[in-house]
Amino acid sequence: MDWKGRRQSNNVEDQRNSPLSASVGGGGAAILFRLIPFLLGSKIGRIILVIGSLGFAGAHFLGIDVLGLTSGTQTQQAPQALSPQDKELTEFVSTVLADTEDTWRMQFQKMGKVYQEPVLVIFRNRVDSACGLGQAAMGPFYCPGDNKLYIDLSFYQEMKNNMGAPGDFAQAYVIAHEVGHHVQNLLGVSSKVRQAQQNKSQAVANALSVKLELQADCFAGIWGHFADRESKMLQVGDIEEALNAAAAIGDDHLQEKATGTVRPEKFTHGTSKQRAEWFNRGFQSGAVNDCNTFK
Repeated sequence: MDWKGRRQSNNVEDQRNSPLSASVGGGGAAILFRLIPFLLGSKIGRIILVIGSLGFAGAHFLGIDVLGLTSGTQTQQAPQALSPQDKELTEFVSTVLADTEDTWRMQFQKMGKVYQEPVLVIFRNRVDSACGLGQAAMGPFYCPGDNKLYIDLSFYQEMKNNMGAPGDFAQAYVIAHEVGHHVQNLLGVSSKVRQAQQNKSQAVANALSVKLELQADCFAGIWGHFADRESKMLQVGDIEEALNAAAAIGDDHLQEKATGTVRPEKFTHGTSKQRAEWFNRGFQSGAVNDCNTFK
């Protein structure tokens, strides 16, 4: 990606040296409200509970990689100096976020709407959000309660080492997918899906979750479309990196890697093929109307 020297977003909060990020916990159970789209196969065994029920506060809260509760004694560590790599990654995600702002501001203008920019929170280890206490092992997430995206940048190393999904455009896809959830929240899609899930079977709730996730992938593709054609950020091989990353986090791939079996009724985000296809659809089209996964 040709990203250096471009505008960086002002909507970035660096909490890596906050008291919570600098603390070390003494245990506790992590509760997920749904299977996280960027969950690593190597870390699936650490998940204690995956809840597929409905609503928030003990239910299935769509459009978010919601984190639950942790408890235990915590000790404080001294603030850690940021390495040159940390600083460069911060500039990278700030630049990607700025470009998503430009893309979605333009798309919302076409729809006669005003785009409300989200905030990206960079944290280390753990972080407080309006959706609960987040941990790095749970992956990046979006919380509609505060309109913020959350990411521990060490996740990018995990993508490269454990997921086989290296590359800067693959990393940008992570940000663009979570921004996609923000767009769904602004357009009212997430709330409609939550309402549709109420009093439905787990299978129906999961199927709706899959549609929501695939739409966020398609929205990420829309950003890629304009990053290529308008911003001229993409280079040879970038789109392949994003498609590879999308495939690496398919439910079927993650399940088989973790347990050796595939259970479609448990899917919450879509197969590797679906995720790559919907990202590519958004990338090729650049049109919001072509991202209707609910048809």
